[in-house]
Amino acid sequence: MTFVVVENCIKCKLMDCVEVCPVDCFHEGPNMLVIDPEECIDCTLCEPECPIEAIFSEDEIPKGQENFLELNAELSEIWPVITEAGTPPPDSDEWDGVEGKLKYLER
Repeated sequence: MTFVVVENCIKCKLMDCVEVCPVDCFHEGPNMLVIDPEECIDCTLCEPECPIEAIFSEDEIPKGQENFLELNAELSEIWPVITEAGTPPPDSDEWDGVEGKLKYLER
């Protein structure tokens, strides 16, 4: 099993989850993080660290967000690994909870 970063991370990218990961499975894109399903060991440490509730186990992905399992796998092969939290976007608070953010995903 793996954990999955879903839509609410887009344009929020808060990175509180990154430094607790013992296997460095987070990858950073321009405006979102993803989890490499091949590296994730299902330790559950990242999920409670996400202040915007954008991380779920693969069997608890919210309805309508199932495509993010495949998206995390795809983008983790392209984006670089991130092991230290960086600075989130200055307007990240404004994007928390906004629906329909997939169209803003930058690859």
